[in-house]
Amino acid sequence: MTIDEAFERLGRSPFRSRFKLTAKDLAYIDRVGLATIERHAADFVREKLAAAIPAHDGKQTPMHGHPVFKAMHATATCCRGCMAKWWRVPQGTPLSETQQAKIVGFLMAWIDRNLPSRDKAQ
Repeated sequence: MTIDEAFERLGRSPFRSRFKLTAKDLAYIDRVGLATIERHAADFVREKLAAAIPAHDGKQTPMHGHPVFKAMHATATCCRGCMAKWWRVPQGTPLSETQQAKIVGFLMAWIDRNLPSRDKAQ
């Protein structure tokens, strides 16, 4: 599945497609920069998803408070249950560094697609 096909599939979900970056999210991204957001995404994926059985799985990712949290819900990478359902990532096994990097790339692609065009050059 290509990234465009993945986003098309997610777009058919009323729940997944309701997540949008707010003015506050955009201001935060402008203030800290996309490189910092990407580091945060890597940290969140490592802390919240990488373990075989993450703590509080299914409830570990807030719905708002950081642009990456919104991206995680929008891309069905918010918990291992959603990842198993949507992307067939098996539960009960730790995520490899390669898997974590792919998730971070997917999160950043969602954020990029949701930035106003003037911000995409950063």
